Amino acid sequence: MSISEATIDSMIKDLPFPSNIINTLREDVLKAGVSKKEMEEIIEKMMEEYDASCIEPCDAAGVVAAQSIGEPGTQMTMRTFHYAGVAEINVTLGLPRLIEIVDARKIPSTPMMTIALSKDNPEDYAYDREKTRALAWEIEATKIDHIADVTTDLSQMKLIIDLHEKAMEGRNITIDQVKEKFNEELNVLVSISPDIDNQIVITPGEPSYRELLQLAKSIHNVTLKGIEGIKRVVVRKEGEEYTLYTEGSALREVLQFEGVDKTRTSTNNINEIYEVLGVEAARNAIIKEATDTLREQGLTVDIRHIMLVADLMTCDGEVKQIGRHGISGEKASVFARAAFEVTVNHLLDAGMRGDVDQLQGVTENIIVGQPIRMGTGDVHLISRRVEKVEAEEIEAEEE
Repeated sequence: MSISEATIDSMIKDLPFPSNIINTLREDVLKAGVSKKEMEEIIEKMMEEYDASCIEPCDAAGVVAAQSIGEPGTQMTMRTFHYAGVAEINVTLGLPRLIEIVDARKIPSTPMMTIALSKDNPEDYAYDREKTRALAWEIEATKIDHIADVTTDLSQMKLIIDLHEKAMEGRNITIDQVKEKFNEELNVLVSISPDIDNQIVITPGEPSYRELLQLAKSIHNVTLKGIEGIKRVVVRKEGEEYTLYTEGSALREVLQFEGVDKTRTSTNNINEIYEVLGVEAARNAIIKEATDTLREQGLTVDIRHIMLVADLMTCDGEVKQIGRHGISGEKASVFARAAFEVTVNHLLDAGMRGDVDQLQGVTENIIVGQPIRMGTGDVHLISRRVEKVEAEEIEAEEE
């Protein structure tokens, strides 16, 4: 006879498992229609597996995690690969990428985004190539080089910009928008040529060669349309839907665009995820990026080791690097800090302050030649016989 929902809930409510495992167990048991005896056997088996997977008390979890990530890291290559078959976009993978992740770099060496598009109905962005292409042009930063030829006229002390009509149509930008943008960004006289179509003339504020050459450099840095920092957008069709891949990252700005699926869009810039979505999202990003980097190299590391590193990096509510400016540099032990980097500075500073090292961790006990406080090294034996003899001596003195 199948067990009722109420009985299942009462049997699983106190189990020491994560909520997602409890929910999966509940759904599977309801679907299978097991009896109460079978349910008890399932729980017993799960408890056995759970106990077997727990580490021993006093086990060196941090050391094992460091070794488990560090050892495969020695087998990783140092090259830059093309990302997911997108030949136009390079992305750092392998050991340099893993170092970037644990160093919590503010900006990765090759920032990129994967922009998923909304697919609520058949006419939505994810299924419409024209809409997707138009969105890509809206996001990609358009510079003057993309749509025009720039000529420096030294005799007239002017810059002449000949706009390409076809390129402007493709990027959905008009001559008036270009003129307006230059007026905003540069403190100069910008005018549309009355004689020649699609030509803009820019005159510097002061008629000098230096000003003119400076202006010729400056106009190439002006972003006429799109998001500053997104150098290129590539459209790819994966299965039935289109996805955008970008060279450069600007998560906050991209999420404002209509047609972007906010729940599936991601970036490889962990610091940006922290600023836009918070520390929990950053923690998940560290786990995902590190796991993907290792998997791409054909290496398998238990996710719990990576989760421990991610937890340590984000436990204070911000993303900290594992290094002398982050986790290692903030250890309470003087010896542990000195063993990592800049040894003399740490010892001198500690000596001047009169710091005391409690010798609680692994590194500092190894340095002073004591057993480390882990495993059998953390167990202290107390002889009861000695206590009994001392008690008898005390009693004798009292008498």
